[in-house]
Amino acid sequence: MKFFTQNDSNDSNETMVILPVLPLRDIVVFPYMVIPLFIGKAKSINGLIEAMAKDKKIFLAIETINALNVPNAIDKKEKASDIKQNINQIGTIGSVLQILKLPDGNIKVLVEGKTRAEIVRLINNDKFVSAEVVPITDSDIETAEAEALRRSILKSFEKYVKINPSIPKELINNVASLTDYSQMADTISSHFTFKAADKLKLLEERTLSKRLNLLLSLIDMEIEIFKMENKIKETVKGKMDKAQRHYYLNEQIKALQKEMGQESDAGDELKELGAQINKKKMSAEAKKKAKHEFSKLKKMSSMSPEASVIRNYIDWMISLPWYKKSKVLENITEAGQILDEDHYGLKKPKERILEYLAVQLLIKKVRGPILCFVGPPGVGKTSLAKSVARATGRKFARLSLGGVRDEAEIRGHRRTYIGAMPGKIIQSLKKSGVNNPVFCLDEVDKMSMDFRGDPSSALLEVLDPEQNNTFNDHYLDLDYDLSDILFITTANVLHEIPLPLQDRMEVIKLHGYTEEEKFNIAKVFLIPKQIKLNGLEGRKISFSKDAITTIINRYTKEAGVRNLEREIASICRKIAKQIVKKKKEKNFNIIKTSVKKYLGIYKYKQNQIENKNQIGIVNGLAWTQAGGELLTVEALIIKGKGKVTTTGKLGDVMKESASAAVTYVRSRYDKLKIAEDFYEKFDMHIHVPEGAIPKDGPSAGITMCIAIISAVTKKPVYNDIAMTGELTLRGRILPIGGLKEKIIAAHRGGIKKIIIPQENEKDLKEISKAILSEVEIISVEHMDEALPHALVS
Repeated sequence: MKFFTQNDSNDSNETMVILPVLPLRDIVVFPYMVIPLFIGKAKSINGLIEAMAKDKKIFLAIETINALNVPNAIDKKEKASDIKQNINQIGTIGSVLQILKLPDGNIKVLVEGKTRAEIVRLINNDKFVSAEVVPITDSDIETAEAEALRRSILKSFEKYVKINPSIPKELINNVASLTDYSQMADTISSHFTFKAADKLKLLEERTLSKRLNLLLSLIDMEIEIFKMENKIKETVKGKMDKAQRHYYLNEQIKALQKEMGQESDAGDELKELGAQINKKKMSAEAKKKAKHEFSKLKKMSSMSPEASVIRNYIDWMISLPWYKKSKVLENITEAGQILDEDHYGLKKPKERILEYLAVQLLIKKVRGPILCFVGPPGVGKTSLAKSVARATGRKFARLSLGGVRDEAEIRGHRRTYIGAMPGKIIQSLKKSGVNNPVFCLDEVDKMSMDFRGDPSSALLEVLDPEQNNTFNDHYLDLDYDLSDILFITTANVLHEIPLPLQDRMEVIKLHGYTEEEKFNIAKVFLIPKQIKLNGLEGRKISFSKDAITTIINRYTKEAGVRNLEREIASICRKIAKQIVKKKKEKNFNIIKTSVKKYLGIYKYKQNQIENKNQIGIVNGLAWTQAGGELLTVEALIIKGKGKVTTTGKLGDVMKESASAAVTYVRSRYDKLKIAEDFYEKFDMHIHVPEGAIPKDGPSAGITMCIAIISAVTKKPVYNDIAMTGELTLRGRILPIGGLKEKIIAAHRGGIKKIIIPQENEKDLKEISKAILSEVEIISVEHMDEALPHALVS
C-alpha cells in the first residue's frame, strides 16, 4: 500500500500562476512557516504592493551565491535571463498577512508559506520582477517507512526541545498531532537554525522519504553541536568559579591569620626575597629597579598573573653574576703547557692567547678581546676555545648560532610577551655563574635573518669592546657589563660573516692538518681517548705508524680529524666486541694489513693523480670549506666550427676563466706554433669531473689554459704537477687565496711540483717545512713561464 501526500488547500493546485517575486538573502521560507521580513529594495517593495492589490500571493525565493556576493545584483539586471541566474529556481508561494511601512522608507511584512513551487519563466519590467511558477507536489512514500521516519524525527525533536529552553514544550504536542508528513517536516524545519544551504536542500528535495531522512540527520547533528556548546560553556564557567572561589578563600585565610597574629607563608617568601635583593651585589640601576618591582609585588595578590611575571623578573635579577668572577691564572708557562696538552700544532692561535694573558698581567684590567677562529670542519676550533678557558682558569660558556634567525635569541623578549625570557647571552651567564667566562659563539657564519630581525646586527653590540660594557637585554631592560668576558667566535668561512661583524673581531685562521700532524694527533690524542671511551683501558692495544697512515690516506679525506676519530672509534668497538664474545684477553696490535679487516675496503685512492702523462688532462687545486682539493681539468679538441663547451656544473666566474683562457690561446697562436684559424675548424670542450658538485672561482684559469694548449699542441702534461692561479687575457698570473690548504691537498694527493702565482710566495711561511721539503714550489708571473714546467717537450 502506497501513501500519497500533497497540500489539499486551494493554493496548491497543478495550474501555473504568475506572481510577483520577492528575492530573499540567506532566508529560506518553508510551507506553513510565518515569518516577518524587512524589505528595502525598490523592486521588492513594488512587488509587494502589486501582491496586496490582487490576491496577496507572492513567490519567496532565496538569492544564489553569485547574487549574494554583489550588493543589489538583481536590481541592476536588465534581462530576465540574467535575473534568473541570481534567483534560486525553487521557492515557496506565500501569502502576505500584514504589511507595515516604517519611518525610514523600508517595509515590514508578515508572510506565511503555503506550498513549494518552481519558476518556469521570469518576467522583468521596470517596477518589479514576476514569474510564472508551478506548484510542486511530493512524491509517494511507503506508509511503514513514513511512519518509522515520523517517529524517529519526533523522538529527536523532543530530545532537542528538552535541552534547548528557547523552544516551547507545547510545540512537541502540536507537531505530533500533524498527520501530513510533509507539513510535519516543514513545521519542524522552520524551528531550527540550520545553515541556509541545508535549509535549501530540505526545500528543494522533491522525494519525501529523502527529505525526512535529511531532516533526521540534521536534527541529530544539531543536538550534538548544542551538547558540545553547553559542555564548553560549563568548562569555562567552572574554571572561572574555581578561580573566584580560590581568591575569596585566600582573602579569608589572610584575614584569619591577621586576627590570630600569624603571618602567611607568602609573607615569609616575600621577606626572604627582599633580603636577597638587599644582599645581592648588583649595579645601582639594577638595585633600584629590583626594589621598585619588589614594592609592586608586595601590593599584588599572589593569584594575579602579573605577580608571577614580576617574581620571575626579580628571580632573574638576583640570580645573575653581576660582579662575581673567576680567578684568572697568571702563570703563562702553565697556560702554554695546558694548550699544548689539549691540542697539537695550532701555533698562531696559541701564541695570540698567551699574548693576551701577558697584557692582562701587566695592566690588570683589559677589555676582553674578540677572537674569531676560522677554519674547515674538524680542525678543533670549538675544542680550542674550551682549552683557552682551562688555560686561563675561567669557566666556559657556549652558544651555537647555527640556524638562529631571531634577534630575540640574542637580546631576549620584552616582558610584555607571555613566557618572555632574557636572551641566550644572559641565560648562559646565569648558567656559568660568573661574569668573566670564556664565551664561545659557535658557527657565527651560519646565522640567517627573517621578519623577526637580524641576529648578526644584535651581535654588533655584544662583540664591540667599546659598547658591550652597557649591553641592554630587552627582558632586563638594564645595562649589563660584558666587557670582562673573553669572547671567541668560530666559523668555517669568513665571507659568510657580515663585514661590520668581521670588523669587531680579530680573525685567526686554522688551516687543515698535514698528514704528519694528523698522525701525531691520532697517536697522542685520538687513540688514547677512544680506548678509554670504549672500555679498553688496561688492555694491550697498539696502532702501528703504517696503520695510522693507512687510515688517514685510505679511509678519510678531510682537512680536520673528525672522520679519522670515527674510524679509530670503529676499530676500538670491533676490538671490544671480540673481547666480549671470546671472553679472553689477548694483545691487539693494529698493523697496516689488519686495518682492512676492521674497516673494510679502502674508501679513497692512495694517489689521486694520473698514472702517466696525458694530453689535455691537468691537475688543478681548489679550496672548499672542508679544506683543499685536487681538481682534474680535461680539455678535448674535435672537428667543428669553433664552439666552446664547458661542463662539470661550473659557476659563472669559472666559465669566464675558461673564456679568457681560450682567448689567450687564440692570441698566442704564433708562439704556440698552431694555425691562426685553428679555432674555426675545431670545437673545444672543457670538462671538470665530479659534475654533480658545483665549482666556481677564478683560480683554475691557469689550469684550463694549459689543458687547452696541451690539447691543441698535442703535448702531454706532467702527471705529477699541479697548479693554481687566476689568468688575465694578457697571460699574467694573479694571486689566489687558500694556498696553504691547496698545497696540503696536493701533497696528500702525491703531487711533486706545484705552480703558484709569484705574489703568493709570502704565504709559503705558513706551510710546514716538512711539506715544502717534499714538494717543489714554482712561482710564476706569466703563462710563458709556466708552460716549460707543465708541458712535456
